[in-house]
Amino acid sequence: MTLLAVERIKLLTTRSPWWCAIVCIVLTSAFTALIVGNTPEDVFPVSVAMTQYSYTIGLAVIMVLGALAVTTEYRFGTIRTTFQAAPNRTAALLAKATVVAVLALLIGELTAFTSWGVSLLLAPEADLALDSAADVINVAGVGIIYALSAVIAVAVGALVRHSAGAISLLLIYVFAAEGLIMVIPEIGDDIYKWLPFNVAHKFLTGDGESSGGDSLAAETLSTSPLSPGWALAYFAAFAVALLFAAITVANKRDA
Repeated sequence: MTLLAVERIKLLTTRSPWWCAIVCIVLTSAFTALIVGNTPEDVFPVSVAMTQYSYTIGLAVIMVLGALAVTTEYRFGTIRTTFQAAPNRTAALLAKATVVAVLALLIGELTAFTSWGVSLLLAPEADLALDSAADVINVAGVGIIYALSAVIAVAVGALVRHSAGAISLLLIYVFAAEGLIMVIPEIGDDIYKWLPFNVAHKFLTGDGESSGGDSLAAETLSTSPLSPGWALAYFAAFAVALLFAAITVANKRDA
């Protein structure tokens, strides 16, 4: 049995990924329904960008899922069994990160297209056709960002080893720390341009094309100077670098 198969069985035979998937899809689409359903068409039109306003809610769930995939094994000591069965720790952690990332990708796509579908039902007259690259990326790109975020969460989980600590660190960084850096006098904005989740947001929203040109029908745009393609490459490189840092540390210390 391959390491990928082992990690898939370990992950999918527990309840947490199933609950995370349900919570991610239901909460995100529910908040989207609230936004779209209460948007007055005579003020500004519902846009493709608006259907993905709530993707960060699902992102939080994915970060929890990724961290727990590692920290739960450390908590119950099963990581020792994993490393005894597969002495190559690098391969074991890469397999775990791959399985979690694929699951996060699937959850992300289901979440994004469910939100988009709910919006179509609630605003049938709105122009929500995915007829441009920006529109497609804004919706289909959510799964990619979830997958890379899951890799980051696995890496942080492997570094911290404790569920509460890893989850707290991830959520505080994503939803508070990056934004607070902007308030640093003189240099805050320049630093913020290159922070990973701000750059990831640039991949999804670009320069606001999926909002139909209406700033009120879009999220706050990323300040990253990168193009969407380079933004994705940057975020992916950050995720991979953090994972390999975690693997390096895992290879040097006791399980």
